[in-house]
Amino acid sequence: LPIDRTGETLEAAPGFQLVVSYNPGYQRMLKDLKPSTRQRFVAIEFDFPSAEREIRIVVRESGTDEATAHMLVTLAQRLRALRDRGLAEEPSTRLLVAAASLIASGIPLKDACRAAIVSPLSDDPTLVAAMNDLVDASIV
Repeated sequence: LPIDRTGETLEAAPGFQLVVSYNPGYQRMLKDLKPSTRQRFVAIEFDFPSAEREIRIVVRESGTDEATAHMLVTLAQRLRALRDRGLAEEPSTRLLVAAASLIASGIPLKDACRAAIVSPLSDDPTLVAAMNDLVDASIV
């Protein structure tokens, strides 16, 4: 393994493997991989889990009920549609689990969604207002 900065070459241990995790588009200005670097790897693309699977994950990880998890996943799907309208990052399953955990601890649904989903995604007033409108429309 060549170490360019020090000019060293290290012997890799038997069975050595390198695994790289990369989120395309995430913090693009800071961490975008050069095409020549990307060409050195085998890529496996992941998308969000199916709604049914994501509901099961939220239930298992947060202890919330299935109806609440279903509502959160539906909200996330609606919010993910804003990606092409200026939302830099879509709501992750992790954010849904955080919201569900708040709800399970007694925080009102809309407050939990605003705190755990909307606020971490943007501080742009227009996007926040649009996301809050979706929260209001999704939670009856």
